[in-house]
Amino acid sequence: MSDQIAKGEEYETKAEKKLIGWGLFGSKYDDAADLFEKSANCFKLAKSWNQAGLVYIKLANCYLKMDSKHEAAQAYVNAANCYKKVSPKEAISCLDRAVNLHLESGKLTMAARYYKEIAELYESDQNLEQAITYFERSAEFFESEESTTSANQCKQKVAQYLAQLEQYPKAVQIFEEIAKHSLGNNLLKYGARGHLLNAGLCQLCRGDVVAITNSLERYQDLDPTFSRTREYQFLSDLAAAIDEEDVGKFTNVVKEFDSMTPLDSWKTTLLLRVKEALKNKELEEDDLT
Repeated sequence: MSDQIAKGEEYETKAEKKLIGWGLFGSKYDDAADLFEKSANCFKLAKSWNQAGLVYIKLANCYLKMDSKHEAAQAYVNAANCYKKVSPKEAISCLDRAVNLHLESGKLTMAARYYKEIAELYESDQNLEQAITYFERSAEFFESEESTTSANQCKQKVAQYLAQLEQYPKAVQIFEEIAKHSLGNNLLKYGARGHLLNAGLCQLCRGDVVAITNSLERYQDLDPTFSRTREYQFLSDLAAAIDEEDVGKFTNVVKEFDSMTPLDSWKTTLLLRVKEALKNKELEEDDLT
């Protein structure tokens, strides 16, 4: 490890000397870039991630001097991959710089890809607001390049996090949009029921039984087969339990569905919110009697 660090520092020093020396037609930047690349590789082998990240940024600056935007962007991405292990904040900064270079070059798919990586870093840090912002940006650029499936994957994340932040109307709208797109694609249409289920659960969280009933009618118009699915029956039974203000019935409906189709943590969280609201309503009514 120490040998690799020593080698990395030696290459870095040589590169810095190249930059302050004379060179024809930008050759000093080319020579320095080669040395910085070797330096970064040594630091990576030594797992000295901060040093490797810093050297990759110096490498990016060399490429920018040579007007090699693609190579500079890749150097920033390499720096981000090193910083991911020690400093997500620095990783985000490097990816953001890479995105800006790809946007300048009109490479929107690459920009979308790295916006998604930024979103995932915020996601890991439980910074949902920022994760939403970057997933939305990623979806926008994927869509502009007609990568609709990738765009919808990002939109699904947006909708899930909006629901977690109790911004249900917007979450419903996004899930319904994804479902409509899925129904128009033979390879994806089977998954539409899952998106409609997610939209329905968000409607239930709003506590408006009329809204969920109307939604179920609309979903049948969207997909005539939906009324024959377990997802439709699940939402319908939950709505009935809420309408009857029957916590026990609500619990049994959830247990029965979960035994056949295990609920993920996101759905469980939303259902617990609905159940809690139902319990509170029951207690309020008990207090009045």
